[in-house]
Amino acid sequence: MNQPPSMLHDGFLLLGFAMVFVLAFRRAGLGATLGYLVAGAVVGPQVLGLVGEAEQKLGIAELGITLLLFLVGLELNPTRLWRMKRDILGLGLLQVVLCGAAIAAVINFGTDFSLTAAIALGLPLALSSTAQVLPMLQASGRLRTPFGERTFAILLFQDLSIIPMITLIAALSRNPAEANGPPGWQLALYTVLAIAGLILAGRYLIRPLFRLIGNLGEREMFVVAALFTVMASAAVMEALGLSTALGAFIAGVMLADSPYRHELEADVEPFRSILLGLFFLAVGMMLDLHAIAERPLFVMGMALALVAVKTGVIMGIGLAFRMAWRGALALGLLLSQGGEFGFVLFAQAQHAQLIAPEAASLFGAIVTLSMATTPFLMALTKPLRADPRAVKSERQGPTGDAANALIVGYGRFGQTVAQMLNASGLTVTLIDTDVEMIDIAGGFGAKVYFGDGTRLDLLRQAGADEAALILFCMDGDQMDAAALEAVQHAFPQAAIFVRAFDRRAVVRLRGSPAKWVIREVMESAVKMARLALAETGVSEEIITRAEDMYRARDKERLTLQIEGGDMRAARDRIITEPQAQES
Repeated sequence: MNQPPSMLHDGFLLLGFAMVFVLAFRRAGLGATLGYLVAGAVVGPQVLGLVGEAEQKLGIAELGITLLLFLVGLELNPTRLWRMKRDILGLGLLQVVLCGAAIAAVINFGTDFSLTAAIALGLPLALSSTAQVLPMLQASGRLRTPFGERTFAILLFQDLSIIPMITLIAALSRNPAEANGPPGWQLALYTVLAIAGLILAGRYLIRPLFRLIGNLGEREMFVVAALFTVMASAAVMEALGLSTALGAFIAGVMLADSPYRHELEADVEPFRSILLGLFFLAVGMMLDLHAIAERPLFVMGMALALVAVKTGVIMGIGLAFRMAWRGALALGLLLSQGGEFGFVLFAQAQHAQLIAPEAASLFGAIVTLSMATTPFLMALTKPLRADPRAVKSERQGPTGDAANALIVGYGRFGQTVAQMLNASGLTVTLIDTDVEMIDIAGGFGAKVYFGDGTRLDLLRQAGADEAALILFCMDGDQMDAAALEAVQHAFPQAAIFVRAFDRRAVVRLRGSPAKWVIREVMESAVKMARLALAETGVSEEIITRAEDMYRARDKERLTLQIEGGDMRAARDRIITEPQAQES
């Protein structure tokens, strides 16, 4: 009797094929999303037939979409939203509405699909691939430029528009199972009440929970609490017959301005990445390749039409917002593909009986093909879009969340460093693990994020990729040379500064890539000695000479200690007797 393949067997094959295809597609500059989709199609029932039950895997993997929306919600810091409001509500709204209408018109007049089906297909195709576009911007160093900010604003509005699109598809539904559902006004009321309830729960339940876990220092429980928050919010929405994605999104928003934002991002990101990859694998497995093979010209023609329409419409909107034509063209090409949420909305439309399963597969293939064109289009048009003056004007210094410096540790030492940097006009992101101190600092107007700043993933979430300075100002000896080497390797553009407890700590950090290692009490001790000498009537000249002697001997001694690794080296350089002073 044949036993069905185990989950371990399926997982081994899916992850193995995913690694091969994603690495190959990444190397070719085509992005991970396309690699997952092709890997799923190859390993699925219509090619090699090694793994089945795609629908069951898709149900589990949809949690990846939920976690993605949670992370999108975490990005919605009110200050950043307010600064980008014109681009979000202007560029974003126009892009979704005009692209959706234009693509729906092409489908309605160019094919035999009905108007409702054209709307159910056209609106999802107006969305672009956040999973493909943001890594491309980050790799090119343009994520925090004005161009990158505008692109992010459009993607952000697209992510927000998923909820009304799901609602619209439900309103157009022909599924008898949904005909007996609650009326629209009741769903709207449920939505408002659920959002209000989640916001209150976040303020009075979730934040105190994270504060308690932070005080206890239980890192594993922080991960559990983060996933619990996402799933609980989604479950509340599902119980009310609403979108689980909306629940996860609200969960992110209610924690976006909390001190735990970066820690949450770092903890949830690995689960999001794995589950979103599994989602794309399952979508690839479910692609009806036979239906695509029967109409290859339709798929290629619609993919080209999709890219052309979106490029033209987005470029026109960019020009209307006074972008240079080269930048507007780049924006149109970068956002010309279909996006990952199209697969979610096609499934919703299929469930609502607005489109047939074959149509969902065909348009899924159209989205996939359009994703493949983006890297090629960006590479081919690079000479056309290149403008030294435009590039120079776009590459401004970091603004908003892209801080010039990351300070890890906001105790008495870090506070002084932060105030000096702020006084010089630099933007600073502050990270600490002391929940009580974070609360106190908030009362004085300082925004300190909770998290272990020695973790590379958390530093990356906090913007270390774009920071010019990373300053470790924690108490004790929490950093060693190996850890600093890893930080320098991950963020080579940043100069690293380290607070050392004493000279033993300085010796232990020998060979590290730190630009400067600062002994925490040395300068204050020298300052006290100078003041004490002045109080006894010693002249300024003798005081300065004494300081120079101490510093020279201390430096020589520390150099020999570091070279020999022996704390007892150069003991004769310690000043233990009064020194004769020249008159």
